[in-house]
Amino acid sequence: MTQTLLSPAVLPGFLSPDLAAALAGAQRCTTWCEGAQTVWHVWGETHQPTVVLLHGGSGSWTHWVRNIAPLRDAGWRVLVPDLPGFGDSDLPAGCVDTDDMPHHLHAGLVQLQPTGPVSMVGFSFGGMTAALWLAAHPQDAQHLILVGAPGMGLTVTDRIPLKGWRHLPTPEAQEQVHRYNLMALMLERPDSLDDLALAVHTANVRRDRVTRRRLSSTDIVARALPQLQAKVSAIYGEHDALYRGRLPELQLAMQSLSLQWGLWHTVKGAGHWVQFEDAPVFNRQLKAMLASGNA
Repeated sequence: MTQTLLSPAVLPGFLSPDLAAALAGAQRCTTWCEGAQTVWHVWGETHQPTVVLLHGGSGSWTHWVRNIAPLRDAGWRVLVPDLPGFGDSDLPAGCVDTDDMPHHLHAGLVQLQPTGPVSMVGFSFGGMTAALWLAAHPQDAQHLILVGAPGMGLTVTDRIPLKGWRHLPTPEAQEQVHRYNLMALMLERPDSLDDLALAVHTANVRRDRVTRRRLSSTDIVARALPQLQAKVSAIYGEHDALYRGRLPELQLAMQSLSLQWGLWHTVKGAGHWVQFEDAPVFNRQLKAMLASGNA
């Protein structure tokens, strides 16, 4: 097995002093699969129960900046990869969508050697990836918590009108598009689009190399859920743009398709990036769900 590389993590400079202090002590871990590296950020001790956080599309581990420290402080070892083709991780040959990623993530988790029970939390694109991962490798986690995950075959009438930005000639023009896209898809309340949200999003979309993904508009998660041995729970923002007006249908579908159904929680007033937009409520509910799955 290829040697896992460990080093102190260098946190992004756009974090506030308080948030940087809360996230101090992270390790940057590099795992390998078929010549491609996956970069993980890790907090906590190896003997603790493990929670794996998978970020959304065009993201990185920083999609979870407001959630990691509360989980670590609650006694979890927190493993947060940059998914293949995002952030600091390599884009493996032939990796074009979520179904190409579980093999690499499974290999990385094996190299990181969790010693206790493992729970997995997947946001949006990461939720799809987590469901496919556990369908292929059911031994890797005992509890899956889906957060804003698409792939259930339920769509909204109006297509979310995201705008392109790479062709724009100035950072100022690109910033205006980033702000627009954040409010169109990720966030519900205008006051949630703060400097941190903009900085996280801007840094992440620049490093997105997975350009052909199409499976989010299919029912790939709905088809995976009946195969899962793990308990399945879910947290969604009340105004998630992917399911606007359809959350009751979504909850019913997930409950009916899951062999082991856990808990559902709707975060009032929040949008798709619910763990960022209302971190205090999300963190409280997530910790309760994790505790229920680990009981």
